[in-house]
Amino acid sequence: MKYIEKLHYITHDIPHLSHIEQAQLACEAGAKWIQYRCLSKTDEALLADINTIAETCDDWGTTLIVTNHIHLNGKADIQGFHIEDMDADFAAIRNQIGNDITLGGSANAIENLIRLAKQGVDYAGFGPFATTETKPNNLPLLGVEGYYKAVQELKAANIQLPVLAVGGIKIYDAEALMQTGVYGIAVSGAINFADDFIEAYQDFYTSIKESAVN
Repeated sequence: MKYIEKLHYITHDIPHLSHIEQAQLACEAGAKWIQYRCLSKTDEALLADINTIAETCDDWGTTLIVTNHIHLNGKADIQGFHIEDMDADFAAIRNQIGNDITLGGSANAIENLIRLAKQGVDYAGFGPFATTETKPNNLPLLGVEGYYKAVQELKAANIQLPVLAVGGIKIYDAEALMQTGVYGIAVSGAINFADDFIEAYQDFYTSIKESAVN
């Protein structure tokens, strides 16, 4: 199995920090996994961002994952892709990018998680946990109970898939979420909009590390 970090930091289009600045701060905070999520730029602009962020990640030993944009595979130092389309053909995507590239997918129901596991993803982002302004959607909120139930069902089906809680997660939610048995947590807004970015990242990291049950 590939290495999957327990805390995934996700960049976003926000007014006060560029994606490059977000990635730099995350690395300075100790991030070992950055997901570059930008759906608003041309390929040329995306690659300009990714190449700069990749250099930063390389300096800090940080894994760089890109949201969607699998057509950029091989054009920059990208370690993996996270596909948000829950209906995507992940088996076909795996064939396209090869086995060495990390592949993650989004899910909102246990059925999604089982399908992702069968189609060869390396991890799943499962959410939303709560209402989120970062990625607005109308999907059902899972809450703590939703994660506990999903973890138990995966165990019963003997499916080993790293599941990361995502969507509107605050620092005070981290301990309860990790106690459900999820593998980790993905965070964006609670770090990006914190008074102290680096402190917020490190608080999440510490809470996840201390609360993990797997």
